[in-house]
Amino acid sequence: MHAPIALRDIPQSNIFRKGDVFILFGELFGRGYANGLINEAKNAGMTIIGITVGRRDEHNALRALTAEELSEAEVNLGGHIINVPLMAGFDLDAPDDESTPTDLLSGMTLKSWQQDKLDWQHIEKCRETGIARFKNSVARVMQELDDMIPDGANAFFAHTMAGGIPKVKVFLAIANRIYKGRGERFMSSRALMDSDLGKLILMNFDEVTAHTFQYLIEGSAVIRTRLTKTGGQVRYTAYGYHGTEILIDGKYQWQTYTNYTQGQAKMRLEQVAVDAWDQGVVATVYNCPEIRTNSSDIFAGVELSLFPLLKALLRENGGRWAEAQWQACRPLLQDGVTLEDLLQKIEDYNNSTVMAEFRNFTAWPMDNSEALSEAMIGTSDEIIQIHKDRKELVVGHLSALVLEGTGPLMFHETSNPAGPVLWLGHDIIAKQLNLMHGS
Repeated sequence: MHAPIALRDIPQSNIFRKGDVFILFGELFGRGYANGLINEAKNAGMTIIGITVGRRDEHNALRALTAEELSEAEVNLGGHIINVPLMAGFDLDAPDDESTPTDLLSGMTLKSWQQDKLDWQHIEKCRETGIARFKNSVARVMQELDDMIPDGANAFFAHTMAGGIPKVKVFLAIANRIYKGRGERFMSSRALMDSDLGKLILMNFDEVTAHTFQYLIEGSAVIRTRLTKTGGQVRYTAYGYHGTEILIDGKYQWQTYTNYTQGQAKMRLEQVAVDAWDQGVVATVYNCPEIRTNSSDIFAGVELSLFPLLKALLRENGGRWAEAQWQACRPLLQDGVTLEDLLQKIEDYNNSTVMAEFRNFTAWPMDNSEALSEAMIGTSDEIIQIHKDRKELVVGHLSALVLEGTGPLMFHETSNPAGPVLWLGHDIIAKQLNLMHGS
């Protein structure tokens, strides 16, 4: 793919109605992108079905939810949950009585991790064990699900799985240096990628983020065939990230967060959709804008691209409601600091020589650099400092707006998607929000 394929027009289609089924392939935790799709599915009268990733016991063995956990999860989802653990990845898998990849990493230290080597033959056995476990669980889920979707119904499968970092102490220290380090604390992301630890993490990212989408599409083939034969339609979506178009120097330009360690896995996710599309399966990966979440807080600077959304709201025929979003953000800043000051700081940052070098779509995902870290992390720190309260940030308000806009865009576009990989930039998000709020 040589350039992002952006969704420019607000989709008008909707094939989904009461009696159709929405399936969340990934457990719902907290508030994130998936909530937008679920809300749209509920508004359409669809039946909501979810799954669980399961829980680990004191011995790290994977188990289903208890009755209390299941009840809580179903209330959170607003639907029924199939209680078969679908934990993705292989970092805690191994043949019986053998060490897991996480066990192998436990001896790594900050001094040794770049030289420490892994037994790749054993890692491959663990990977195969994890894949077999996951596929077997998918088969059990689909067996239950098949009885829950009536003939002729439409089905919407929403894949939300991502991640895959093994839980080892050494990585937390490494991550703080790569994603938050400046000056003497700076660490090259290439150092991680070239290490055995980094290579294992990338393999696990592939399994969690990309391959699970393939297992979903393959595992639901019987359901897809039955529904299609009886007059229904089946759709698949997944959440991607591959940079976002935002307003820079008065134009919508593609930019990205660097270093995005999951980048290769996200491109493999896109390829799964492309391959499925070529086989007549309607699967679409939506590359969504950067937002601030609990999980993204480790990536200092990922939130900087959110601020130009305020300008996009006005540009895309924004009216009174768009103006109100500016007014809602002003009181969050310290006295004497204007929202215009903040946006000028972001404009200067995006127009800097350093940041322009990283707006290279074909080279994505790129490694970080000392100059990048100084500019990005430094700007992030400066902007946080000019807020009154570190817990009440402008990007929190803007993140909620992005979540609100992406749900209806994805839901309606999925009825008749333009292709297997689409980008949702600030322009279409702003158009959708303005439309929803009568601007």
